[in-house]
Amino acid sequence: MKLVSISEMHSIEQEADANGLTYDMMMENAGYNLSREVLKLAYAQNDEEDIQVLGFVGPGNNGGDTLVALTHLAEKGWKARAYLIKRKAASDPLAKRLEDADGEIYLADKDSDFQQLTAFLETADVVLDGVLGTGFKLPLKTDIGKVLGVVKTILGSIEWQPFIVAVDCPSGVDCDTGEVAKECIPADATVTLAAVKRGLLKIPAFDSVGELRVVDIGLLTELKSWQAVKSEVADETLAVSLLPERPTDAHKGTFGTALVVAGSVNYTGAALLAGKAAYRIGAGLVTLSVPAALHTALAGHFPEATWLLLPHEMGSIASSAADVLIDNLEHTTAILIGPGLGLDDTTREFIANLLDGAPAKATHARMGFVQSAGLRAEQKPAALPPFVFDADGLKLLAKLPEWFRLLPAPAILTPHPGEMSILTGLTVEKIQRDRLAIAGKYSAEWGHVVVLKGAFTVIAAPDGRTTIIPVATPALAHAGTGDVLAGLITGLRAQGLEAYDAARLGAWVHAQAGLAAAVVLGSTAAVLAGDVLEAVADVLAELE
Repeated sequence: MKLVSISEMHSIEQEADANGLTYDMMMENAGYNLSREVLKLAYAQNDEEDIQVLGFVGPGNNGGDTLVALTHLAEKGWKARAYLIKRKAASDPLAKRLEDADGEIYLADKDSDFQQLTAFLETADVVLDGVLGTGFKLPLKTDIGKVLGVVKTILGSIEWQPFIVAVDCPSGVDCDTGEVAKECIPADATVTLAAVKRGLLKIPAFDSVGELRVVDIGLLTELKSWQAVKSEVADETLAVSLLPERPTDAHKGTFGTALVVAGSVNYTGAALLAGKAAYRIGAGLVTLSVPAALHTALAGHFPEATWLLLPHEMGSIASSAADVLIDNLEHTTAILIGPGLGLDDTTREFIANLLDGAPAKATHARMGFVQSAGLRAEQKPAALPPFVFDADGLKLLAKLPEWFRLLPAPAILTPHPGEMSILTGLTVEKIQRDRLAIAGKYSAEWGHVVVLKGAFTVIAAPDGRTTIIPVATPALAHAGTGDVLAGLITGLRAQGLEAYDAARLGAWVHAQAGLAAAVVLGSTAAVLAGDVLEAVADVLAELE
């Protein structure tokens, strides 16, 4: 699904009109496809065949789309009523068509005490909100605001609630900024036209959107303005297209080896969560590379893993561990660095030595870890596998001069806003104000894929492509869920997916797993990172 600004959508419509797909044709297509979605949504909510639909029809194109949809529903045998707000019926051919299909037209201007409005809402099964569209900007005009306010009051007082479908967007939403008028009617579903508008995936607008669906308004794929849009919204169709194949003659080597460098004495669980997530998403082999002191505590909880134990200083990875790691990368197809590492200087030096491929100072052997083959002779740096950097790994990376030039490109970076602030020097507030633009800007500058985590996670590629995950849920606002995400992305990268695809598929699966875990537990507050991990299997089952 394309993600567009309002100006981008206007350019697309203008080019379409100039190339023969006229505004009238787009309206007809939009209204017809809207009616089809309403039929699907309504029959999922109602067992009765005699369904009443009430459409709130505004003066603009959204009102026209709504009238076309009402006409098609009337032709299907629905009792269709249009309640016109600041729109005249006398000279409106779309209103005439609805009446010819046995639909009914009512004018808000003639319903001064709103008795008709109240009666219609009390009996409606479905309500179409087509008052205001993408051109709306705050503040809301008084006359339209009054009607919408009355609708909200009536809906709050009646026992039987109709199923509310917003046409393109809920009336009163700014489709660029996501700001919302207080009179805005929250929808159960929003059927947006051609592409998702950016403001719909911002708070507070998202709280009024409900289920988000997209319908066609005509063939747009050949338009230059359509092709120029490089932002999209992840959905199930995209996820299915990216999911790695699982051939019947496969063996563990078919699906790659994920190496997870994680953990310290204070953060033992991070390594387990990340490693199990890499396995759960389909990696053939997962090796946990942790400070040797953690092995006894962890091994019994993860029998499927192999282990590469690293020298440590007081439970944190030592600088000399780079030699051990480099000597054991032969079969690794993706490497994750970061979950639970801590921020000790010795671990920062480990990362610097690893990326530089330089020998570390000699250290005395310690029991429990693979011994390096002594000081590394003068040689070219070892070829490094694809990287995923997360959590403390990002904070340590940021301390290295021009760190982004040290990473084999493209690496995948998975910062939350606080970590993005450390990497960029920007305030969290500035990052959060325009997450899409910030992620895209720095992905291009650094040459790496950026996964800017949080509500509506943004994945940005260096070539300008961006994908947004249309999920905002407190179910994922728990420690450890980021470790699960990093493990999922690494497991997909290990299986051979390109960096950008691994990041967006991993992020989509992660978000869906968070939602699924909340449903199982009955509360977003009760969801732990382990619950998200367990729900991954259910998400994958729905895709296959």
